[in-house]
This record gives sequence, structure tokens and C-alpha cells, in this order.
Amino acid sequence: MHHRQPFYKTEDFWAITLGSCLLLWALAVYFALYSGETQQKVAAISAVIEGEAAKPFKTVRWHEATAELVQLKPADQPVGQFLKSLAMLPNKWSDNPVDAVYKPATEADLATEMRSLRLAREQALIAEQAAQAAHYQNETLNMAAGAAIEDWQQHFKEVEKKKAKLKAGGFSLPHSLLLFVFLALLFGVGAKGQGIAFVSFIKGFALVFLIALIALLLAAQNDFKDYGIEYALWAILLGIVISNTIGTPAWATPALQTEFFIKSGLVLMGAELLIGKIVAIGLPGIFVAWVVTPIVLVVTYWFGQYVLKIASKSLNITISADMSVCGVSAAIATAAASKATREELTVAIGLSMVFTAIMMVLLPLFIKFAGIPEVLGGAWIGGTIDSSGAVVAAGAALGDKAMYVATTIKMIQNMLIGVIAFGVAIYFATRVEKAAHAPHIGIGEIWHRFPKFILGFMGASILFSILYSSLDKHAAHLVLENGVLGDFTKNLRTWFFCLAFASIGLSTHFKTLKHHFVGGKPLILYVCGQALNLLLTLGVAYVMFYKVFPEITATI
Repeated sequence: MHHRQPFYKTEDFWAITLGSCLLLWALAVYFALYSGETQQKVAAISAVIEGEAAKPFKTVRWHEATAELVQLKPADQPVGQFLKSLAMLPNKWSDNPVDAVYKPATEADLATEMRSLRLAREQALIAEQAAQAAHYQNETLNMAAGAAIEDWQQHFKEVEKKKAKLKAGGFSLPHSLLLFVFLALLFGVGAKGQGIAFVSFIKGFALVFLIALIALLLAAQNDFKDYGIEYALWAILLGIVISNTIGTPAWATPALQTEFFIKSGLVLMGAELLIGKIVAIGLPGIFVAWVVTPIVLVVTYWFGQYVLKIASKSLNITISADMSVCGVSAAIATAAASKATREELTVAIGLSMVFTAIMMVLLPLFIKFAGIPEVLGGAWIGGTIDSSGAVVAAGAALGDKAMYVATTIKMIQNMLIGVIAFGVAIYFATRVEKAAHAPHIGIGEIWHRFPKFILGFMGASILFSILYSSLDKHAAHLVLENGVLGDFTKNLRTWFFCLAFASIGLSTHFKTLKHHFVGGKPLILYVCGQALNLLLTLGVAYVMFYKVFPEITATI
């Protein structure tokens, strides 16, 4: 019997430890920033908003008070600003790459828009005062005031949009250098705990981080983003170019810790998947995400084994999970549970990224062309497109309602990662491995095979769900949504994933991948599985949202 490392020396242990420590530390920092003075301001502004809400239309003061409330972010304090800048992703850019790291702007850039905005506000105030003078009893004056205020808000949105394009972005190269030092120490400690020499890891990590940085800079280009070319593809491609031309340097090998990086990112991702989201979308969303997905997974795996006769069961299950559950995250978890090789994982991720980019563009176009209702289109997108980012983009192409339904169903579907990984671990330990090697497989082997980082993922989801439900809505919004998650851990999680994809690229050699594509079986498996997924998800979503629970659909 082979020797097993103690749990505290495994990447799962260190992924849980590092991810949990970061989340708890961020919570402590942002709750500390949410001071008593801030809470008093929130209470005062909330009282103004409630008072203004009693009027027949949303007044100028209501809009300004709401904007004030949004500005009371703990992240706007010096410590919060530093953490936000530390984890910041490169700025979006179009023609000049320098914009990705530095965006100069002057007040003169917005002079014309600001004059129009001031004029619109003055007209809105005049119309509102006329309605107020009539004690809000004149419906014509009320409607005129509402229209003038709406016109002012349109000007405000246009100014904010242009300001966002012109203003200096939060990303800077000095901060990214600090981030490198922070992450090198963080993961270096974790690597040391797993028996990897600290100095050797740091040297290799410099190359991995540089590739991740370049990938994120390229992904921030607006045209690339519009075509769905995300950072994952750039990171893998850059790594593959190096590994298949000059070769990955031997000194970089200790830092190619793909699973360690992405498992740590998945623990952070757990904080974003809230149980309350399930309740909000109701039973139809749960049915689409939790019934269709396992059916597609099992049928696709069966098709790969008995029709296509794919030799590697671990490759088959990794592709099947990647396609049916939620793309890369599910592929990583399933690969760990089935002991798939790194090359098999690369094949699954490569297929996922190609089809995600295609479906992100084509599915919204088809939905519009076919006249499919927005809620149904959103449910279809959420249940079939692999990447969460692509789901948001595709849903937004249909409208806000579709984006909400699509992202919520994708979140619910993402929660299956742990369940699927656990099921795959049991199946491979008791059936596949037993058939291959004959020895008795007990509960100890199942536990050994289970990807334990999922426990950190689920723990983070439960903790943040409890916090969201127990805090008042303003504290939850300012501390959690805009603070811990919005300004720090979401971006940090993207960095972790990008480090993982860079490691995949640097570890990938075409010679080792070649035999997986013999006869095109992986491609056929993915296409056939996705075709089943598209048909079944559309059918079930239609039945659940429009036949069984139409009252829930009407309230979305």
C-alpha cells in the first residue's frame, strides 16, 4: 500500500487554510472600517430616503440621498482603497495599451456634459417645486416633475459612463508588484507546507505571475472582451507558446501548482454563492440547475464509454462534468476526484473555452431571432454556457431580467460542484479503481479521493449566506457586497484562477496531448453532450417557468 501524505501537507488543506484566512481577515478589516460614524450616516440617509419615498414620484433629494448611500463604502477609506487597488484587475482599454495601467483625465474632458447635467438638475428642481407647491395633488405637475427628474438621471448616467472611461483606473503597476510579493509569500508558505522549497517556488512564481499579468492586460482590451476572449484563454496560450517553443525553464517547475491556485480560488468563490439566491429564483431555477445537470452528466459519460468507447474514464468524466456543470471549476474538482492527468484536464478546459466563446455570442442572437421570452432565454443561457463570466455577458445581451435569471441559475448550478465531485470520488474509488486493481475499496479510500477543498468552498458559502441574512441590508451591501467581495476577494479569485491557467499552459506539451484527440472523440463527446444539454435545458426551463410556476416567472 502506497504511503499517503498527512492531510496538513496536501494542497487541499492549504487551499482551505489560505482561502479561509483571506476571507476571515477581509471580513475583520471591512467590518472594522464600517465604523459607528458610518453607521450613523447610513441611518440618517436611510431616514431621508424613506421620507422621500412617501411622495408620488422619486424626488431629486431621493436620488441624491441614494447616491450618497452608495458612496459611503468602507472601501473608500484609506485601508479599503489600498486593498481594492492591491487586488485590482487591469483597466479596460481600446487603442492604447498604456490605458490598462494608467488613464489620465482632466475636468475639461467632461466640461460640456457637466454643464448639461447642472441644467437638467435645475429644470428637475423647478418642476418638482411646482408639484410641491400644489401639495402633489396635481397629477399633470407630478408627471411633469417625474419626467424632468428622469431626464436629469439620464444625463447623470451618461456623465458617469464617460467618467468611467476617462478617469484614472484603479490598477497600477506598483500595486501589481505589491500583489506579487503578497501572493508569492502567501502561496510560498502553502508550498513550503506541502514540501516544496520556498526559494525555488518564489523563483518559478515570478514567471507564472508575469504570464498571468500579461494575460489579464490582454483580456482587458475591449474588442477581445466583446469577442469573448477571456484571460483564461490568454494565460493558457501564452504558457503553451513558451512550453512548446523554448521550453518551460526547469527552475519554474516548482511553481506550476495548478490545482493549488485554482482550489484556493474556488474557496473564495464559495463566498459569492449564496443560499438566498436559490430562494429568490424559486423552484423552477432549482429544477433547471439540479435536475437537468446530473441527467446530462450521466448520459454524456455513458455515451462516451459505450458509444464512443473513450479509453480514459477520467478524461470522459472530466469533459462530461466540464460541459454539464459549470466549466473549468467543475473540471478541476472532477479531475481531482477521478485522478485525471493534467493533460486530460487541459483537453477538457480547452474544449470548454472554445465552446463558451462560441455560445456566448451565438446563443443570445438565436434567442432574439427566435423570439424566445427573456426569462426563458436567461434560464437557457444560465443552464448551458459553462463560464460564469460568459453567462453574465450573454444574459446582459438580452436584458437585465435575463441576466438576473441566467446568473442566478448558474450560481445554483455551481453549488453542484461539491456534490458532483463527491459522487465521482465514490464512483471511481468503488467501481473504476476496484475494477482496475481489484483490492477492497473502503470509506478511507473514498475520503482520500474526495477533493476536500470543496469543504472550504461550501463553508464559505454557508458563512456568507448567514451573514447576508443576519445583517441589515445596508451593512450587507456596504461591507459584504461592495467591500469584502466586490472590492477584494472577487478580483483576488480572478488572479488565482489566472495563475492556475498560466501554470496549465506552461505544463502543456502538444506531444502529450496528441493521443487524446485521436479520432476526434473528445470533441464529439463535448458536442453531443452540449446538444443534449441545450435541448433538455430549454424544454425543462419552459415547462417549469411557464407551465408549472408561471406565478414565480411573473414576479421576476
